[in-house]
Amino acid sequence: MDLILVIALVLVAGVGTAVVLTHDPARQAIGLSAFGLALTLLFLVYQAPDVALSQLAVGMVVVPLMIALTVAKMARRRP
Repeated sequence: MDLILVIALVLVAGVGTAVVLTHDPARQAIGLSAFGLALTLLFLVYQAPDVALSQLAVGMVVVPLMIALTVAKMARRRP
């Protein structure tokens, strides 16, 4: 179980770093979705399925969708 925990933590750290180092907001939204999935897997490893389900719904769907819609609206406003 410790190996799975370490793999999940490294995955979360790696995906989180990739999101931070990405400069394009549209790609950040996609990376944020992947980060939500990695956090969901981490919560499952920690045996917290209720938190994992909440993270799956909010962190992987709602927040990236809101960011993508905001980026699209801002792109339309540029001359």
